[in-house]
Amino acid sequence: MDGFFKPSRRAFLRGGAAMAAGGAAGAVAAESAPDPLITELQDWASYTGVGVDEVPYGMPIEFESHVVRRNVEWLTASPISSINFTPIHALEGTITPQGCAFERHHSGAISLRKEDYRLMINGLVERPLVFSYADLERFPRETHVYFCECAANTGMEWAGAQLNGAQFTHGMIHNMEYTGIPLRALLREAGADMSSDKWVYVEGADASSNGRSIPMEKALDDVLVAFKANGEALRLEHGYPVRLVVPGWEGNMWVKWLRRIEVLDRAVESREETSKYTDVLEDGTARKWTWVMDAKSVITSPSPQMPIPHGPGPLVISGLAWSGHGRIARVDVSRDGGITWEAARLGRQGDSKALTRFYLDIDWDGAPMLLQARAMDETGYVQPTKEQLREVRGENSVYHNNCIQTWYVNAEGIAENVETS
Repeated sequence: MDGFFKPSRRAFLRGGAAMAAGGAAGAVAAESAPDPLITELQDWASYTGVGVDEVPYGMPIEFESHVVRRNVEWLTASPISSINFTPIHALEGTITPQGCAFERHHSGAISLRKEDYRLMINGLVERPLVFSYADLERFPRETHVYFCECAANTGMEWAGAQLNGAQFTHGMIHNMEYTGIPLRALLREAGADMSSDKWVYVEGADASSNGRSIPMEKALDDVLVAFKANGEALRLEHGYPVRLVVPGWEGNMWVKWLRRIEVLDRAVESREETSKYTDVLEDGTARKWTWVMDAKSVITSPSPQMPIPHGPGPLVISGLAWSGHGRIARVDVSRDGGITWEAARLGRQGDSKALTRFYLDIDWDGAPMLLQARAMDETGYVQPTKEQLREVRGENSVYHNNCIQTWYVNAEGIAENVETS
């Protein structure tokens, strides 16, 4: 626009501070804006608010009622065996509130009292044991922050741009602070055979009897038997009172309502690791034991559910990156569909195998953008494009799609899920 003055970010922030202080820079705005102390009756300042005795358990204020988990009605046959999605577009930082954290059920969430809870360890052990919840509380515990991602996260995108929103394309993920007992401690208590060629089969107490086989090497590494998340008890839908935490590996292995741990000399090859949670290739064969969630990222703002609310000027592009192989080392952002890249600023790094927040601070000129993010982890792994994944795996798969995501942002700041050729 001819004659339009586009301030730099520094000038924009400096000017705002001057206006707030009543400086000359705010003179023009002051002439056209009413004095709120004279013309506006502020209801919230004219009566007493809610007392501490009226809110025994805090909930989000009504003005944030749009920040909720959502499901996709046609995605599964029934909501009893379905998924809902974390509103990652509306959150900041990295920690996911339990009430917003995605959940996946195979037969619905069950109510199980601590007093009724039992955990069995059997199989190749010297002492088969059954623990109560009170027994578990007596073991030394650890606290770590880890992401949990469903293997089917972004799964609808194999065949093209399908779902319009970061919540729906990438929202089968959460990042919480888990407290629990290292699985290796319970295995030692039972005198388990912990040879490198052994396996651990873990099973849930819900009607689906969800069970997965875990190699002993992983079981002895960083797996937790967890009973707290974000400082409080697990929520019903997250496996209260006890669940498994398998850092960096697909969410189906994070068995909820954990009731049994069996030590075996081979994998069980249950339903969830044969007919499900294998990656079907172009020729119909399937990749087996693809547990690790590879490096991945997504821009959460701007995105289809988070349009740019203002015109040209200072803009913060923000998103999340993660890797089941370890920490995120770098995130690059492209505004032109992958032709050129700029290094993003990483937020504070936490535990390995946890979400990392990234930012790119720009002065937007109002031109359309093709936004992409590309993550690299500490092992050197680089997040691939959709084309690179399809060359290897075709379009028959559902799981482990860690492709680079593209949002087209138009001149009005509205974003859309697209693919670049």
